[in-house]
Amino acid sequence: MGRWRPPAPASTAIITRDGHSRLKAELDELWLHLRPEVVRALAAAAAEGDRSENAEYTYRKKQLGEIDRRVRYLSKRLPLLKVVEGAPGNRDAVYFGAWIRLEDDRGDEHCHRIVGPDETDARRGWISVDSPLARALLGKRVNAEVEAELPGGRRRFSVLAVSYDDAPP
Repeated sequence: MGRWRPPAPASTAIITRDGHSRLKAELDELWLHLRPEVVRALAAAAAEGDRSENAEYTYRKKQLGEIDRRVRYLSKRLPLLKVVEGAPGNRDAVYFGAWIRLEDDRGDEHCHRIVGPDETDARRGWISVDSPLARALLGKRVNAEVEAELPGGRRRFSVLAVSYDDAPP
C-alpha cells in the first residue's frame, strides 16, 4: 500500500473573532519565539560533531520541521479565513457561532457551539460547522427535531435552547 491519500475535502473558511486571534497568536509564538529557540538548539547540537549519532541534532531537526509545517499551514490559512462578527439577525434559529442545548434520543442533554473547522474543541463542546450534527442543526429553532448520521450511527436530537452569548444556554 502506498503513501498516497486522497485530498481532504475543503473545509469552510469561516472563524470566530476569538478563534482568529488564537491562530494569529499561535503563528506569532511559533515564528517569533519557539522557532528561534529551536534553531539555536539545532546549531548547538550540530556543533557537537558527528551528526549521524547525535540524538539531540535529530530531535531538533524533526522539531524544526514540525514548526515549519505548522507555520506554513497557518500562513496560508489565516488570509483565507473570513471572521464572522456578532450574532445573526434571527437569534431564534441555529447559525454559525450559536450555543445549542440538545436532548438526544436517550434523554441525555448535550451543549455544543458551532464554530469554524479550525477552532473545534471536543472538550469544550465546540463542533465544526462542517460536522454532520452542525449541518443538521443549521436553521433549526427551539423544539425542532433533527436526525444526524454520527460515527456511532443515526441519532435523533431535540433542540432545547439556542443562544449567541459567550456562555452556553
